[in-house]
Amino acid sequence: MIDIGGIPSVPPAFIYLIGAALLLLFGQGKARKIYLIALAVLGLAAVAVLTPQTSWVFPVLQGLELTFLEVDNFSLIMGYIFAIIGAAAIIYSLDIVKENGELICGLLYLGSAMGAVFAGDFFTLYIFWEIMAFSSLGLIWYNRTERATNAGMRYILFHLFGGCALLGGIIIHYMNTGSIAVGPVETGIGYFLLLIGIGVNTAFIALHTWLPDSYPKATLVGAVFMCVFTTKTGVYVLARTYSGVEAIAYMGGLMCLYGVAFALLQNDVRKLLSYHIVSQVGYMVAAIGVGTYIGINGGFAHIFNHILYKALLFMCMGAVIYSTGRHNLTELGGLAKKMPITMITCMIAAFSISGVPGFNGYVSKGMVVHAVELEGMHLLTIVLMVGSVGTFLSFLKLTYFTFFKKNDAIQAKEAPLPMLIAMSAVAFLCVAIGVYPKMLYAILPYPAVASHYHAYGLAHTIGTLELLMMTAVGFVVLLAVFSPHERITYDIDTLYRKAGRGFIWLCEQPLVTVTDGMDKGLRKVADYIVWFSRNPATASKILAAKAMVAMAGSAVMRTLNPGYIQYEQDLAKLKQMHVDEPVQRVAIGTGVLLVLLLFTLYLVIYLTHGVVWI
Repeated sequence: MIDIGGIPSVPPAFIYLIGAALLLLFGQGKARKIYLIALAVLGLAAVAVLTPQTSWVFPVLQGLELTFLEVDNFSLIMGYIFAIIGAAAIIYSLDIVKENGELICGLLYLGSAMGAVFAGDFFTLYIFWEIMAFSSLGLIWYNRTERATNAGMRYILFHLFGGCALLGGIIIHYMNTGSIAVGPVETGIGYFLLLIGIGVNTAFIALHTWLPDSYPKATLVGAVFMCVFTTKTGVYVLARTYSGVEAIAYMGGLMCLYGVAFALLQNDVRKLLSYHIVSQVGYMVAAIGVGTYIGINGGFAHIFNHILYKALLFMCMGAVIYSTGRHNLTELGGLAKKMPITMITCMIAAFSISGVPGFNGYVSKGMVVHAVELEGMHLLTIVLMVGSVGTFLSFLKLTYFTFFKKNDAIQAKEAPLPMLIAMSAVAFLCVAIGVYPKMLYAILPYPAVASHYHAYGLAHTIGTLELLMMTAVGFVVLLAVFSPHERITYDIDTLYRKAGRGFIWLCEQPLVTVTDGMDKGLRKVADYIVWFSRNPATASKILAAKAMVAMAGSAVMRTLNPGYIQYEQDLAKLKQMHVDEPVQRVAIGTGVLLVLLLFTLYLVIYLTHGVVWI
């Protein structure tokens, strides 16, 4: 433990993990609420007192130490935002979560994510990485529906695969370098295994389907927790290990377009938001792939801002589902007057994620695009701009059909007070950073570089407003096109499922048939060997007789050999003999001849291949 100005510093992860273990002592009443608020405040304080170069090391073996706390500008900004949104999620949960088990999963998830970003070595990172996977699984299964159970199974299978790839990459990296410090990885098998493991959590395309499959089926509070930690921890580790890899920048562009395209097709409000996580994480991945100081700053700024507005969006939609019991856009509408605070905070979040000037998303998204432009990656710049247009269309669709479309039949009332407090606090931060971005610049990895970026440059601001206005006009003109519909959208996981069903069919049908045939054949061979070994002389006569009958059995041979009937009669007599009967004695000359034949065979083998005696 290291003291900072007289204040004892411990890994913030421990506060949440121990807090989860002690939660059961406080029951489910007012004492639990007070305890949870105190825990949220304590977590914020634990991160606030940290300063760069602070560390907390635990020796395991000679020459091997686990670093549970390694503070620098990279990990500190992640700690700040995780603690802030963790506190907001805890307050949001006070009145709507009844079971302690769900809160324990949420606190374990928060604590393990905090542990992962402050981990100074790969093995500590892996420990918290796996705790994240299993604790977040509980947030899906606590929904207690068949769809949630099935989605949870698919979710954990994906993350077990990713965890195995991550561990394999870590081990190979350690064997090659002798170092377990979190940092760049040498090219090789370990390099690609580690990238796959990180790519699962970061939702790289083709490894992303667990996200839109599981998040909409989590509990209301569970979805707020889940939209924050897994993917952003993945981006953080990606920045530590693969910064400046151009292919990763283009993967970010693909994520941006792919996610927004699928989001526009969704009817379920939380599935729409889930696909936008994939899209928005694409901006972060693109910035990390660029790898310059301004790119890294842009990536981390977007992590910070995205966590704020995405958590707020899931809070708002959670409030809508809690009050109405409906989650499809085709069933919603008319909530602007019935849930005005939820509507206002949702509009703030929608403007933030769409990059409207005056809101935090505008600041970080502009920084990412600026970093890409400086590197001359024109195609990627266009992709990110198209993604911005699609994002604004998505959230015009979400807000209009949730709050403003006429629906006199819907019954709803405003969300409980703790939910409104959490939503309002996060909405305030979205506006505050958008209006005064320097408060964000000060905590970025490279604050000196960030201070030279001007978010509200005249040309950039006017260009952004023009693009947003044209998009809004297009939405109004093509409103019928963007109207939600009940439809099934097939993602890449359809291929996985078909391949899985094909593999099961292959195992159950052709492979089983082949193995059954081989088993029967081997049994027959074994039975034959046993049968022959009981009385080789009689068995040989029977086999010889069968061969003669087979040879003489054809129509041609029957014509040429009238003695065919005699062969059949001899075979019938031989079959009446029991092979189990003892072997009859043979003449001594025959015995000597057999011995000589065996000896000759042995001699030929010996002279041909030779024998080495030891």
